[in-house]
Amino acid sequence: MFRSPVAPRARKRSRPAEAGVPRRQEVKFEDVRVYLVERKMGRSRRSFLTQLATSKGFIVEDVLSDKVTHVVSEASQAASLWKWLKECTPTNPPDMHVLDISWFTDSMKEGRPVAVETRHLIQDTVLTSPEGSTPTPVAAVSQYACQRRTSIENNNKIFTDAFEVLAENYEFNELEGPCLAFRRAASVLKSLPWAVRRMGETQDLPCLGEHTKAVMEDVLECGRSFEVEKLLSDERYQTLKLFTSVFGVGPKTADKWYRRGLRSFSDALADRSVHLNRMQETGFLHYGDISRAVSKAEARSLRTIIDGAACAITPSAVVALTGGFRRGKEFGHDVDFIVTTPELGMEETLLPKIIDGLKKKGILLYCDYQASTFDVANLPNQRFEAMDHFAKCFLILRLEGRGVEGGLHTAEGDVRGWRAVRVDLVSPPMDHYAFALLGWTGSRQFERDLRRFARGKRGMLLDNHALYDKTKKEFLAATTEKDIFAHLGLEYIEPWQRNA
Repeated sequence: MFRSPVAPRARKRSRPAEAGVPRRQEVKFEDVRVYLVERKMGRSRRSFLTQLATSKGFIVEDVLSDKVTHVVSEASQAASLWKWLKECTPTNPPDMHVLDISWFTDSMKEGRPVAVETRHLIQDTVLTSPEGSTPTPVAAVSQYACQRRTSIENNNKIFTDAFEVLAENYEFNELEGPCLAFRRAASVLKSLPWAVRRMGETQDLPCLGEHTKAVMEDVLECGRSFEVEKLLSDERYQTLKLFTSVFGVGPKTADKWYRRGLRSFSDALADRSVHLNRMQETGFLHYGDISRAVSKAEARSLRTIIDGAACAITPSAVVALTGGFRRGKEFGHDVDFIVTTPELGMEETLLPKIIDGLKKKGILLYCDYQASTFDVANLPNQRFEAMDHFAKCFLILRLEGRGVEGGLHTAEGDVRGWRAVRVDLVSPPMDHYAFALLGWTGSRQFERDLRRFARGKRGMLLDNHALYDKTKKEFLAATTEKDIFAHLGLEYIEPWQRNA
C-alpha cells in the first residue's frame, strides 16, 4: 500500500529559563544587602547587574526596606535621589550607605564588598542642610570598634597621626586613661568614610572628648597641633621612642636608660652599667633589618617556609597568617602565624619541632620559646591578660631574597641578598582555634572593644581562649570567627574591615 511521505516533525526546542527568575546562588556576604535604584538605570540594566552581583555571592534586594545596607544609584542629581529615598524608605535613609555606581563596579572587580570611600558616596556623606546649620551624618557611629567597619583607607590621617603621638606619650608615662581615650578617638575617625572638615561634623561622633576635640580644632584652624609639635621636639619623648624601637626594650627599660642620662644607642652600648638580655642584644644586632617594615611579599614567602616546616611534621598542619597582613595591610613590623593541627594534644610538640626544622635550614637567628600554660580548668579568666596561655615562640628568621617576589624590602645599597625578619608563632588546640584566630588578627583596638562589648552588652567574657556566658554559666563553642560574632549578636566583620 502506497503511503504519502510525511514531513519530519520539527524537534521541540527546550524552553529557555524564564527571564527574571535568577538561579539560586551561594551567598558569601550575608551582612551586605544591596538595593539597585532603577531610576536612571533602567530595568534591563538593573536585571543584568543583579545577576552579576548574585553570581559573586552578594544579596540584592528587590524592595527597598530597612534590611538594605547599601543603596546603589546611577542618578547624577543627588538632591532628587535623596528626596525619592525619603519618600520610599520605612526608616531614616542615613541608616544606609547611599552610593554611586563606582562602589558597585569596584566590588564586582574585587569579588567582595569593598570598603566605602569618600569617592563612592553620593552627596559627600551628609544630607543637604539649610545654610548655616550643622550637617547630619549619614549613619550613626557606634562607640564600639566591633560594630564599625574600618578599612586600611584612612580619610582622617591628619588627626589620627596626631592622636597616635599623644597616645604613645601617655603610654610612656604609664597614663592608661588618656592613652586609651586618644586611641579610641583615633579609631572612630579611622572608621569614617569621609574626611572631617568642620568641627560641626563631629557633634554626634562617640569617644571624642574635650582634649581630642581641642587637638582637632588646632589642626583644622592651623594645619597642625601645637601640642604635638612641642612633643615631637621633646628630648624625653624622642629618646624613649628611639629606645623602644629596639626589639626587647619596653617603656620601663627605656625610661630607666633615659634617667641614667643615656640618649643614643651608642650611649646604651657603651655604658657598662647596662646589662642587655639576649633579646635586646639580638635587637641591637639586627636593628637595621627588624626596624624596617616587612612587605606583604616577604610575609607570603615566610608563610611558605612555615607551612613547609609544619607540614613536614604532620600533613594535617594548619598555618594561618594573622595580624595586619590578614587585615589587608601592605606592610607590617613583624609577621604572625597560628600553627596547629586537628590532632588534639599534638599541638604541644609542634612548635619545638618547627624550631628544630628552621635550625637545620640555617635560617633561625633568634628564638624565644614559651611552652603552653593553657589549662581549661582556669577558665574563664575574669581579668584580661595581654598574652594568651597557648604555646608560642618569638623568632627572628633569615629571609633570602631569591624566594621573595619582587625582591626584599631592604635599605638602598644593601647587597647581602637576605634580611632578618621578626616572626611570631602561636599554637592553640584546634578546639580553641577560632578564638585565637580572632584575637591574633586584631587590630588591638578592635579586640579591646570586642571584649568590652561582650562584657558590657552581653554579660560574657571573651579572650583568645574562649567565650563564656556568665548568665548561662557555660562556655559557648565556636569553630569559626562567624560563630563568635553570632554568639555576641554582632554582624560579622571581615578581617580587612577590622583596622580600628
